[in-house]
Amino acid sequence: MSDPSSVSSRRDFLKAGSAAIATGVAAANLAALAPSAYAAGTDQIKVGLVGCGGRGSGAAANALQADPHADLVAVADAFEKNAVDSLGRLRAQTKIASQIKVPDDAIFSGLDAYKQVIDAVDVVLLATPPGFRPVHLKAAVEAGKHVFTEKPMATDAPGLRSVLESVKLSKEKNLALLAGFCWRYDYKKRALFERVLDGQIGQVRAVYGTYLTAPVKPMPPASTRPEGMSDLEWQVRNWYNFTWLSGDGLVEQACHTVDWVAWAFGDTHPESATAVGGRQIPAEGGNIYDHIEINFLFENDARGFLAQRQNSGCYNQNSLYILGTKGTGKLAPKSMITDLDGNTTWTYDGPGNNMYDTEHDEFFASIRSGKHINDGDRMANSTLMALMGRMAGYTGQEITWDMALNSQLNLVPEITDGWNTPHTPQPLARPGVLTKYV
Repeated sequence: MSDPSSVSSRRDFLKAGSAAIATGVAAANLAALAPSAYAAGTDQIKVGLVGCGGRGSGAAANALQADPHADLVAVADAFEKNAVDSLGRLRAQTKIASQIKVPDDAIFSGLDAYKQVIDAVDVVLLATPPGFRPVHLKAAVEAGKHVFTEKPMATDAPGLRSVLESVKLSKEKNLALLAGFCWRYDYKKRALFERVLDGQIGQVRAVYGTYLTAPVKPMPPASTRPEGMSDLEWQVRNWYNFTWLSGDGLVEQACHTVDWVAWAFGDTHPESATAVGGRQIPAEGGNIYDHIEINFLFENDARGFLAQRQNSGCYNQNSLYILGTKGTGKLAPKSMITDLDGNTTWTYDGPGNNMYDTEHDEFFASIRSGKHINDGDRMANSTLMALMGRMAGYTGQEITWDMALNSQLNLVPEITDGWNTPHTPQPLARPGVLTKYV
């Protein structure tokens, strides 16, 4: 995850990726790839979806559009209604309707439903609340399946260490592993970072990223909880508001901005982090912060700064500013480079794209060709950076990379009795007082 010698190879990959994009190879030539290139020796790729919310349904549509011989054959969700509703939305899309081949007995529900989908498919799309991600990824990789996994990849360090083991195994098995850090597949973002990593703004000294927005899934009042609903089910139905399920707003959503910061530094990791944060708007029963600001310290005293907030009625921004010794790179909102006097020296003027489509276009093309995409190392690096920032903010302590990686705090309960499994989440963190978040 941290080997600086790998930076040059990542730069080569970015160059090659941008060249392919410029000629449209990844998407335009997909249909021409020989079906026999797929390991199973058939033109059909059986796809399964685990986690049937809006993002999961979107990922399924992107996957089917990416390959005309990819068929959705099984789906799973903790709640049956979610799975049924997702299939309804997908079947309503004319372009992919003929690729929805899910019989009634392949609609699975429950906390263990992921196992049945994995057994039935070649490619697994993982889009459940991220607290479950390490277990699902482990099962899919051990079963020898190609995987698309949404971000983030874990909500605590024990989960992240499990992900690292799964990444290692995926490489040994030569499996395709696509990460849901979708901005890596956006043409104009790639073009900017290619130039940054080529040294066009000099040595990167500081990066400032923002993700200032409204709440994603606000916590409902406790009075709306149905009588008889278990604690675990209430938490899963309101998953965004609990650190063990979502990670929090930084880890679940602003991890995209964390990923930008990591990308700007060549996917090397910070040495340490300090942060400030808290909760300004009460959320009855939830335990996540609604804002945090982080200072990442990188090698040679370079810095990465990030501001995250999820409050309604406030100023919104999602941008990145990269300061180098020769100039600056910006995503605000255009991809551009300026010199140190503020003169624009480059602005992206290439084609636009739908990054969600492109990531799956390239994913399925890699499966067909046998030259499998594997985003494992960088997806784990960016996820751990987000966890590190949360630890620093929630404890009020300086958190080193080794402290974050080796943390023994396990937020995710072992599900031993289905929905009746007892679980009391951590109380809302109090920096300097309640520091059990590392």
